[in-house]
Amino acid sequence: MARSGFITAGTWCVDRNITVEQWPNEDLSARVVDMQLSGGGSGCNFAMDIKRLDPEMNVETTSLLGAGENGDFLIELAQEAGIRHRFTRSTQAATQSTDAYFSQASQRRTHILFMGVAPLLTPDHLVFDDSTARILHLGLPGVHEKMDAPWGTDENGWVTTLKRARQSGLETNLELLSVEAATVARLALPCLPYLDTLIINDYEAGALTGRPCVTDGVTDLSNCARAAQDIIERGAMSCVAVHSVIGAVCVDRTGACHAKPSVMVPSDAHRGANGAGDAFAAGFLYAWHQGEAIADCLTLAHATAASCLRSPSASGGIGTMADCLNLAATWGWRDLAAI
Repeated sequence: MARSGFITAGTWCVDRNITVEQWPNEDLSARVVDMQLSGGGSGCNFAMDIKRLDPEMNVETTSLLGAGENGDFLIELAQEAGIRHRFTRSTQAATQSTDAYFSQASQRRTHILFMGVAPLLTPDHLVFDDSTARILHLGLPGVHEKMDAPWGTDENGWVTTLKRARQSGLETNLELLSVEAATVARLALPCLPYLDTLIINDYEAGALTGRPCVTDGVTDLSNCARAAQDIIERGAMSCVAVHSVIGAVCVDRTGACHAKPSVMVPSDAHRGANGAGDAFAAGFLYAWHQGEAIADCLTLAHATAASCLRSPSASGGIGTMADCLNLAATWGWRDLAAI
């Protein structure tokens, strides 16, 4: 079977994107400037981003939703976007949701999670048998209790799912979550032999390797590159990309390291960082799917992430591939030599 496109699996949730003037200290209050309802989670964000980059691309998804109107909202969202869905509905809990706060003062985000059906998700809810997609985007380790636990003889349900996906003929990519470093390593390291690509942020690269990739909020791209090399040597990936606010690096199977600075997003265009990592992954893997060189994958990845920052929601700011690239060219790129 000739395969094309993407299938996402794992986290689908409803995001309440709440912009506040500034994040308050405990016992104090903050003024809400804006609130928008949208889909969220790695499964939703990546699927929506790909459809925005290329409305004609085949995009599928599989996940577990809960009872009630939030689950109905996500199904309608997928259908309107043209995403072929295989959702299982549970009556045991509500659909997972997130209050995603963005502080105008600090330009930083804070997520408060309502777990809902998240602890109930298992590999058996993620179905690939009739998929015609080429690449699986799976996430998120750290918020799904049964997936995070051993499954059969496998270290966790993520390993089981990746094995099943590969047996179905899919290439595999894993989206991580920036939880406690030891948890990131415990859940993700056993998955590396079953991945074709891995796209992570600077914090997650440090969590997987113990290298100081971020110190006092400052990214060290040299250590990110070393971390990417450490990771690729432990897995089956063709490449490992590590992204940050200032730029990204990608190490391929030959050991070659590619670097690309990020887009200089004007402060008055920055509306929220929710979903920026998903957008980077979507841009990178869309270009990878199309057979582009790693340098071009990094360019589209940064351009897509920059476009994402224009909206409080995870996907609302993203346009077509051409739109994203044109926007990046207009805003310009950071000086890689300076970082």
